[in-house]
Amino acid sequence: MTRVVLASASSGRRMVLRQAGIDPVILVSGVDEDAVIAALGAEAAPADVANALAAAKAEQVVANLEPAPASDCVVIGCDSMLLIDGRLCGKPESVDGARRQWESMRGRAGHLHTGHCVIRVRDGVVVNREVECDSTTVHFGTPTDDELAAYLATGESLQVAGAFTIDGLGGWFIDGIEGDPSNVIGLSLPTMRRLLHRVGLSIAGLWADNPL
Repeated sequence: MTRVVLASASSGRRMVLRQAGIDPVILVSGVDEDAVIAALGAEAAPADVANALAAAKAEQVVANLEPAPASDCVVIGCDSMLLIDGRLCGKPESVDGARRQWESMRGRAGHLHTGHCVIRVRDGVVVNREVECDSTTVHFGTPTDDELAAYLATGESLQVAGAFTIDGLGGWFIDGIEGDPSNVIGLSLPTMRRLLHRVGLSIAGLWADNPL
């Protein structure tokens, strides 16, 4: 039996997996994201930043696995960053930061980069590791000042990269996307399927081993 371990506290990522038929074990990494980004340097490409964060999360969870899931599992780490105006944006640190973020996004488009890392563990030993980034173009709507204030008051914007969602309250203010919608939620199913195949796992097998 191969258990799926999601190295993330994201309810969106868990929802994507569950809606796709897999109930993951949730183990949060606690990685210092700022330290990972700082180590890469200011010239790092957006995809490299997202991949490095995803890998750091998966690797830390693998290092701290308890014996039961560690015997045979696949650990999934993901991280998303929004690129707009040449600037990478993660989760805003405050409501004011989220407001400034939205004021810069209204009526425009940005690129949501999500890094994915898959680490295959068998008999407590890492046997495969794959990393890939997927990118989706997001076209933002133009919420009124009152709508934006009401949205920011919900607190949702502080929990997600770029201060927006497409699968929650923020979905009202997304005019469209180009690319995979699950990537914007935080875990691209097409990308994940490719990575799982590369480490020798099938979706049918994971459905059987991780039922809802």
